[in-house]
Amino acid sequence: MFVAEQLRKKNIAEYLLYMWQVEDVVRAFGLDAEKMAKEYVPQFGLDAEKSEELKGWYEHLIEMMREEGVTEKGHLQVNKNIIILLTDLHAQLLKSSKHPFYSAAYYKALPFIVELRAKSAESQEKNEIENCFDALYGVMLLRMQKKEVSAETATAIDNIAKFIGLLSDYYKKDKEGDLEV
Repeated sequence: MFVAEQLRKKNIAEYLLYMWQVEDVVRAFGLDAEKMAKEYVPQFGLDAEKSEELKGWYEHLIEMMREEGVTEKGHLQVNKNIIILLTDLHAQLLKSSKHPFYSAAYYKALPFIVELRAKSAESQEKNEIENCFDALYGVMLLRMQKKEVSAETATAIDNIAKFIGLLSDYYKKDKEGDLEV
């Protein structure tokens, strides 16, 4: 919760990846808030007040996940909304002639995005921005599991990460009212 608040202000892409990870952690604990309070929350070394606040945050997420039917897979609507906002901003940036570096980063990542989309029917049902996040999250999980990432995948992820990083920077500027599209 505390990390999420900081990331949301600083970097929307990192925030979204973090929230996807939180959804998976909640699932790993079987959507059991009490189990999380006993086994997961203590590792953060928080005082009693902050621990209760974090427990409440997890309880709220669990409730939302149940209500939205994403207890086994999928993402909360609040996280999907971020993808929608980023997708809309992406379209605006591509249409604008004021952001050539953004367009260049996108077109550099595009062959990798196309390749990702071709690999599964599920990817084809999602938009390009969500495909990028799926790829970033997948590689993040592989690295957390200390599994090897091929050189080709590393190159693709590097290009996608730079593109999404730029989109995230523009999102922050837009939220601060400093972006001309």
